[in-house]
Amino acid sequence: MTYDGTTTGETPPRTGRRWWLPSAVADQLDLDADRDTASGPGRVPGPGRRPRRSRRTARDWIVDVFCFLTAVVLALVVVSDMNDAPHIPSALVVADLALGALACCALWLRRTYPLALAAAMVPVGLVSTTSAVAGLLTLFTLAVHRPFRYVAWVGGASLAVLPLLYWLRPDPGLTYAAGIVFTALLNLSAIGWGMFVRAKRQLMLSLRDRARRAETEARLRAEQAQRLAREAIAREMHDVLAHRLTLLSVHAGALEFRPDAPPEETARAAGVIRESAHEALQDLREIIGVLRAGDSDDAGRPQPTLAALDELVAECRAAGMKVVAAGMPAAADTVPASVGRTAYRIVQEALTNARKHAPGTEVTVTVTGAPGEGLDVRVSNPPPDGEVPHVPGSGQGLIGLTERAALTGGTLHHGLTPDGGFEVRSRLPWG
Repeated sequence: MTYDGTTTGETPPRTGRRWWLPSAVADQLDLDADRDTASGPGRVPGPGRRPRRSRRTARDWIVDVFCFLTAVVLALVVVSDMNDAPHIPSALVVADLALGALACCALWLRRTYPLALAAAMVPVGLVSTTSAVAGLLTLFTLAVHRPFRYVAWVGGASLAVLPLLYWLRPDPGLTYAAGIVFTALLNLSAIGWGMFVRAKRQLMLSLRDRARRAETEARLRAEQAQRLAREAIAREMHDVLAHRLTLLSVHAGALEFRPDAPPEETARAAGVIRESAHEALQDLREIIGVLRAGDSDDAGRPQPTLAALDELVAECRAAGMKVVAAGMPAAADTVPASVGRTAYRIVQEALTNARKHAPGTEVTVTVTGAPGEGLDVRVSNPPPDGEVPHVPGSGQGLIGLTERAALTGGTLHHGLTPDGGFEVRSRLPWG
């Protein structure tokens, strides 16, 4: 859940407390919501879109009615004062009242055309005192909805005409200087209040945008973590199960191609198949148990290390492979667990590939190194003799081994040898 009650990754709802928001803020929120929706899968956001003008909210209606009634009431007060002054011609009073009425009615357009209306009120204010309140409201609206450069030009013009206004229409209750100062303070107060409201709205939208970006980044980080976890699970399942399933495939293929094999050889192959199937089922059960428990990939059964290479070689020899091991390096127990596990997986995958693609050949496993110099792992086999039964493979094992070696800070290379065989070489750090 986000700070405003919406669910992470979903488009924020456009109902709820929207009725109490200014229409400009609601429009910007709608634009952000449209942009979030357009940024979803398979969608391209339209650049340069401006917030669409929506209908007035309930708050807008309340504020606009209040402003209109205030301007009308104060204009009537000014008209009554003008009627009490005998030196003012009645025609001028009628013209002043007509312009004031138009200015009050124009307040309903102040949200749509704030700049044009505020600029038009500057000359109107010179000849109509009843439009003074409407002029202040248009200045306030301009400061709320437009950048400061427009406010500076229109506000500066309204202040510049004040000396001319009080020279043409002096206020009997105030001196010339006091009238100019008082009206200038009113204009500056309206502009300052409007700029404060604009800054507050921009701060709110900025905080919301930051929250939206933070939610998006958190979602992307979660997706990346899930992807990395899936890759790690897939790599672990491949490393664990490929070895067992390859034994099943090879020995089942041997039984298929040699139905007349001696009973002893058939029994041995069936025993290997049974044992490999049992081990594969056990490995799969433990991996699924780890996934259900939500533990790390090191949970469950103890992970193999460099010391388990002898057992792996013995298992391959018992399955009928010809494996020559060059021994273990000195101080092998000081090899870091992650490096030892990577070396074990490299040898396991290389033996699995040799069993699939070069059956009957002699595989040489060489592991050398010392602390501070690094750990070198080399597995090679000559080309097979005769036709090799086709065993399907995707090549993902070697890709996974390369990634494993890179994660530990090492390197891995594989390819054909000059005599047509295959070799896997890796160098891992051993600090």
